Amino acid sequence: MGARGELFTTQIYLDNRSYFFNVKENRTGDVFLQIVESKNRDGVEADRHQIAIFAEDMQKFLQGFEKSLDFVEKDRKQRQKAAKEKRAEKDAKYSTGAKKIYRVKSEKGEKSEKRADDGIKRTGKVIHIVSKKDIDSSDN
Repeated sequence: MGARGELFTTQIYLDNRSYFFNVKENRTGDVFLQIVESKNRDGVEADRHQIAIFAEDMQKFLQGFEKSLDFVEKDRKQRQKAAKEKRAEKDAKYSTGAKKIYRVKSEKGEKSEKRADDGIKRTGKVIHIVSKKDIDSSDN
């Protein structure tokens, strides 16, 4: 038996937190899991929280933990599905279905054909797209 009744210890290090999973035995011989969260602030260990789960309660604890993980996973999938649907709805609303065509400015000496007014203002090398709102409001 290790120091302070420790039978087994494992650690997980994250950004500014460390988690310790300690399996311990108390003086009466009861085995329990001690989970310790240690939170660092500005390089100084500031917060330390711990919980203890006794061996006879570990299965119930694990069941609750698994239910929570299932909910988180299901919720994550639902959020992804909703975001995908929202993105598809937005694309359907704002896209015309036609592919956008980009043209390269012609070389000097080549004749450029006259283009119909398609709402795109072309000045030099930069193409400015004028919104339909601007066109409609100028007609009024």
